[in-house]
Amino acid sequence: MADVKYDVLGIGNALFDVLVRTDEAFLVKHGMTKGSMSLIDEARAAAIYNDMGPATEVSGGSAANTIVGIGSLGARAAYVGKVKDDQIGKLYVHDIRAAGVAFNTPPAKDGPATGCSYILVTGDGERTMNTYLGAAQDLSPADIDPAEIAAAKIVYLEGYLWDPPGAKEAFLKASRIAHEAGRKVALTLSDSFCVGRYRDEFLELMRGGTADIVFANESELHSLYETSDFDTALRQLRSDVKLGVVTRSEKGCVVVTPTDAVAAPASPITQLVDTTGAGDLFAAGFLYGLSRDLSHKQCGELGALAAAEVIQHIGARPQVSLRELAQQRGLTV
Repeated sequence: MADVKYDVLGIGNALFDVLVRTDEAFLVKHGMTKGSMSLIDEARAAAIYNDMGPATEVSGGSAANTIVGIGSLGARAAYVGKVKDDQIGKLYVHDIRAAGVAFNTPPAKDGPATGCSYILVTGDGERTMNTYLGAAQDLSPADIDPAEIAAAKIVYLEGYLWDPPGAKEAFLKASRIAHEAGRKVALTLSDSFCVGRYRDEFLELMRGGTADIVFANESELHSLYETSDFDTALRQLRSDVKLGVVTRSEKGCVVVTPTDAVAAPASPITQLVDTTGAGDLFAAGFLYGLSRDLSHKQCGELGALAAAEVIQHIGARPQVSLRELAQQRGLTV
């Protein structure tokens, strides 16, 4: 087995987040489904951007947010994602490296611009995402370095990668290399609408062993198994994966294996500001704990802590050291 260089390596759509507070009327005007993630083209991206109010702009992307969170907890983290060699792409690279994450994917010299996700946050903290994949959709198997994948304890993949065909192939290549090296592969289902598009394929990834660990929230779990009954869906999940992690917002999380189930509570918050990144940062805390061989309950507690930090401010990246925060709360890091 190759030496371990990284605790977690994430692969995802490298996207620049443009976040703005708005109201329900804006969503209706633009025909958006509240709480969803929709793929858009460059023309629609421009139309939304031009109609938005003042925005907060920050490097994002689901798996990238998770990996930055893992770095904030003090683990060795790496990321693979495609940007263009443009102004936003350069800013993206700077941000993720400044967070202590190894990021060596060569930027595209031509083709579409660096991808952006236009995120509308309503008064209840719910986020509605409109994503122009741009250069992110050009991530290909050639961007997957076998030595880097084999040197990561856990390889983390986002379900959104299943949209662009080249990224899908990169996803499968990474999983194959990781398993050949005796590593674990984790998958986040990303979004209930994403699950709706690829339900059968996601189930095959789980049942066929491509993914060892699966993260889902309640709505994604219900969509995956096409049932509104939580216990029924959870039982099915237990039979389909080695390790399943289901987040339940203020109810905390449930962690299941074929033979066991444990729950961990949510962390208390002062004010819900923006749910963007909640699942991403939960995965960060959980995967950090897993890389340190902590119990599933401890992993869940770390996930809850990281998620609670990120939902109390705008943006999907932590604004304080998660490691210091965990130590203050008496959690093992």
